[in-house]
Amino acid sequence: MHNYELMVIMDPSEDERTVAPTLDKFLKVITTAGGTVDKIDIWGRRRMTYEIKKHSEGLYAVINMTCSSEAVIELDRQLRLNESFLRTKVLRLEDAVFSINPMEFVPEEKPARAGRGGPRGGARGKRPAGAKAD
Repeated sequence: MHNYELMVIMDPSEDERTVAPTLDKFLKVITTAGGTVDKIDIWGRRRMTYEIKKHSEGLYAVINMTCSSEAVIELDRQLRLNESFLRTKVLRLEDAVFSINPMEFVPEEKPARAGRGGPRGGARGKRPAGAKAD
């Protein structure tokens, strides 16, 4: 059993009150396979950056769940077959960084870059001894 996050974008012509019951109908795949649905977060109607299937808006929902990979594959397959779902994305939470607080984030320090070491020896602007300026 692994932790997964599922994000779905639904057709904006659907009523916002029907989002939760529609999702519950599909999430029965998870519960019958022995998994649990930990959290359902319905974001509501949002404007999309680009059109998907000629829609500029969509109803967004994020679901956190714990289940087997076979159950997630079956759930994703069923969601893709339904025309009211415009887009789905499943992430396994162990593989993803899902919340970074800017105050806690410290970037890794990179080692200093070495010189290019080409035919000039990597030093720019210096001429070899005895070279004349043009």
